[in-house]
Amino acid sequence: MAGAGKCLLVTGPPGVGKTTLIMRVFEALKSSNPNLKIQGFYTSEVRQGSERVGFQVVTLDGRTAPLASSTISSPESSRWPNVGKYKVDVASFESLALPELQVREDTDLFVIDEVGKMELFSSSFFPAVLRVLESNVPILASVPIPKVGRDIPAVARLKNHPGATIFTLSQSNRDAIKELICSQLVDLLRRQLMLGNHWSLLFPRLVQDRNVFCLNET
Repeated sequence: MAGAGKCLLVTGPPGVGKTTLIMRVFEALKSSNPNLKIQGFYTSEVRQGSERVGFQVVTLDGRTAPLASSTISSPESSRWPNVGKYKVDVASFESLALPELQVREDTDLFVIDEVGKMELFSSSFFPAVLRVLESNVPILASVPIPKVGRDIPAVARLKNHPGATIFTLSQSNRDAIKELICSQLVDLLRRQLMLGNHWSLLFPRLVQDRNVFCLNET
């Protein structure tokens, strides 16, 4: 089972910068230690000119697949679930995202952006997230904040997990939250690597000054 504080959840209203923050943390970690094994995905907008026409899922090594579209029209897509004007391509999402959530022996960190309504149309997605959660691998994930009412049940389950730490993002606290997440991940990864007795080899800069690991990245 994931230990206390090993599931870091970033939440906040749409457009506040959850994905941007998560990618800043990921890039800082990889810059300081290219040997880190980080798995997962993030979502990004698809635009035609100034208009948003959909979303895609992107793996951390740059592979992409459609997630949702407002412009697709086909007999197949007519059966896809909807979120607002967007049709969700569940099969496409699963083909790229699910392999990234397989727990491997050498995985140091999972990045999951996001655990949201579109992704949860996949009946296989949340069970895969739970398997990651029950492993001993730290997780950095984003979850939506409800506009009204309660959280999506799967999101509520994540938030209520004893290993979860929740960071609520706003325009004014983004830099501070980024530093706090970096600090917690440094400590988590250091403890894991110390168990393997090779953390100083993977983090030579961290040996002298933990802060240089990612807190000073801009």
